[in-house]
Amino acid sequence: MKQVLVFGGTSDARFICQILDEHRISYTLSVATAVGESLAGNIGGQIRVGRIDSDEIADWLVNHAVQWVIDASHPYAELLSHNITHACETAGVTLSRYQRRSELNDLEHPLLHKVASLQTACAVAQAFGPRVLLTTGSKELAAYQQGLPGKTLLVRVLPTSEVIAECEALGLGVDNIIALRGPFSAEFNAATYDFCTPDVVMTKESGAEGGYLDKVTPALARNIPCVVVTRPQPLVSGSELLESREDVSRRVTRWLQERKS
Repeated sequence: MKQVLVFGGTSDARFICQILDEHRISYTLSVATAVGESLAGNIGGQIRVGRIDSDEIADWLVNHAVQWVIDASHPYAELLSHNITHACETAGVTLSRYQRRSELNDLEHPLLHKVASLQTACAVAQAFGPRVLLTTGSKELAAYQQGLPGKTLLVRVLPTSEVIAECEALGLGVDNIIALRGPFSAEFNAATYDFCTPDVVMTKESGAEGGYLDKVTPALARNIPCVVVTRPQPLVSGSELLESREDVSRRVTRWLQERKS
């Protein structure tokens, strides 16, 4: 049976899988970690867990007769998206990219600094006080630590043993780690800022689903500068770039029609 392969890693993949379930479409959800698997919840498709490179993706597409790939991986998983794109080109498989709508241009403020890279983010943050609150996840903590010498890093990360071990390996202890799973409300973030008293907040452009404005707005209200690392440009454009539930539903309908023709 012709299959669909969905790459997940965020809660967005779950609603995409639910739409596929509604249409009784056979699919596999590919996630990198057990956390991604837990985010999928009770879906009808198969789940494969583990990181995968471009050649392995291409082999999977051929061996499982995949006809359509939906890349719903994290907006900042740039290497994975490159690998997916290359594999689909190699195997001649249709690729769609789901990327939640950006809220980056919904707010402007003198204390809001929008930058294109981690390195630039660190350079901007150097101009502020010593306490830096990172809400950028755990993947690049070592790079932030290297780019922010002399700063006190406060890190908000997922509460898993693997992530906590990564933090500890970098010398971050109980005074540095806030282990919680978001997204968080504006009120929760405000309370966090009041408790942590950061001199600057560093975050990513996570969209409404990731609580971007709910992170930034209460910080700015407290005159706390925010440094936002913007998303990489998507590698897919036009009708294959999906930015809403409605976009996904329309694309699924079109895919079913294409299969009949």
